[in-house]
Amino acid sequence: MKFNKWTLGLAAVGVVSLASVAQAEEKNAIQTALSATTISGYVDTSIQWNPGTGTDSSYYKFGQSKDDGFNLNVVQLSLAKPLDEGQWAAGYKVDLWFGPDANVLGTTSTEALGGSSDFAIRQAYVALRVPVGNGIDCKVGVFDSIIGYESVEAGNNPNFTRSYGHTMEPQTHTGVLATYRFNDMFSASAGIANTVGATINDRAHWNTFNPKAESYKTYMASVALTAPSDWGSFAGSTLYAGVVNGFSASSLGGIDGPGNQTSWYVGATVATPVTGLKIGAAYDLLDYHSQSGSTSGLNGDAWAGSLYASYQATEKLSLHARGELAQINGPSPFGSADNIQVWAATATVQYALWENVISRLEARWDHSDEGRYFSSNTGSRVNSILLAANIIYKF
Repeated sequence: MKFNKWTLGLAAVGVVSLASVAQAEEKNAIQTALSATTISGYVDTSIQWNPGTGTDSSYYKFGQSKDDGFNLNVVQLSLAKPLDEGQWAAGYKVDLWFGPDANVLGTTSTEALGGSSDFAIRQAYVALRVPVGNGIDCKVGVFDSIIGYESVEAGNNPNFTRSYGHTMEPQTHTGVLATYRFNDMFSASAGIANTVGATINDRAHWNTFNPKAESYKTYMASVALTAPSDWGSFAGSTLYAGVVNGFSASSLGGIDGPGNQTSWYVGATVATPVTGLKIGAAYDLLDYHSQSGSTSGLNGDAWAGSLYASYQATEKLSLHARGELAQINGPSPFGSADNIQVWAATATVQYALWENVISRLEARWDHSDEGRYFSSNTGSRVNSILLAANIIYKF
């Protein structure tokens, strides 16, 4: 470590110790490096009741093993240094998950011993800006999927339970993602990743049943349009579309095994002339070609359409509704391959009783058109009903 002449002079007469100066300067350097880092997160809990004996709600993402009891869903701890306004800005973001939902996320790396644990890396990427035009913002590492109306983070969604569209979408990727904002109205993203699946550092050519070439990768792109401020009551409305194509270690539900997969998405959120009212719509289409053992050519597709409505009634009270229709031809969360069609309606009331707390009550009804898909200890059912309370503390 280099010292200035004044410090060396004081050390020579015994006024200061070089060791103490070195420790102080090292401490200041660490404090400077950490000063821009933010620490945040949340604790997500729920209470759930599914009327009937032995019913379950494992048919949508993050619904597993939460029936008829009290639940810790997940704890998230986030460390981040956002990009500043500099031309060559750099930063990072780390989202760590602890709890049962960490197993469902499925990011356990290829080097992990055992199939699951109550820990997962949701995101961990280096953020970089390349000064080309308005600036290209890049993520290198593990990041959330670029498609979907709903977030992996439950507190950012209008409803507690996830939609069928979210269930069939990719969750996270390991790769590189670049985003460019052309102006206030239009932005686009493009990226490349190892696989469609969430497993960190996975490779398509490592798969036992359906190995690909070493050069085989997953590709993704999206565009976003935002209504400008001079659009009056429609200002801030968004239209979003994206596609992800690549290899997945397991198809939807994991029944047909690994294969190629393409996910298409289009969604919109529209501000309305009614104060506090927003409506939204989303459409997901999943097409996959899978292989299991010696059997090849197993193809399937699934699609889901959802309508959303959110109304901010008062400063503390908000009301949210979601209606959806999903059809799955091939592998599914229900374990059947015969033209599954399911309707679902979800109503959520959210009220800010405590500071920093999301508190909401939710009722959900799922109905199958062409069969009894909802399992229980007493047999399959046409309808599934859920009542839940969701409490999330954000820090």
